Amino acid sequence: MSSYVVSREAYIPASPAAIFAEVNDFRRWTVWSPWEQVDPQMQRSYSGSTSGVGARYAWNGNRKAGAGTMEIVRSDADQQIEIRLEFSKPFEAVNPTTFTFTPEGDSTKVTWSMTGENKGMGKVFSLFMSMDKLVGGDFEKGLAALHKAVAGRHS
Repeated sequence: MSSYVVSREAYIPASPAAIFAEVNDFRRWTVWSPWEQVDPQMQRSYSGSTSGVGARYAWNGNRKAGAGTMEIVRSDADQQIEIRLEFSKPFEAVNPTTFTFTPEGDSTKVTWSMTGENKGMGKVFSLFMSMDKLVGGDFEKGLAALHKAVAGRHS
């Protein structure tokens, strides 16, 4: 069984607290998540905590958006957020996802990482396309949009 890691980082000229707040509340993801615009008809629901540990988000969309849930399982204020990302469509998968926020001068280095294992159809798919190529660009778009969201909220 082969495992993979997809990771991207960006330097955002804002405090870790400002950026952390955007990621720690799934309702704010609609502004910056690279997947929110994939399906304008996508159904979303929120449950559990408003933000932080226990916050849950579920989506169900077209073939491109798929369906699944996210739950914040660890939230260390202004430092790190761990999310259990579970897909039910187009194929079943669990992908632990982590955001870390590291102060660097007047900016914050934001690192977005996702791990997983290629098994079943995912293993066949991985023979033709790497998860890094498939998802890495989306992470880059998301981090750029997160930068804009933080700048817009704190300008």
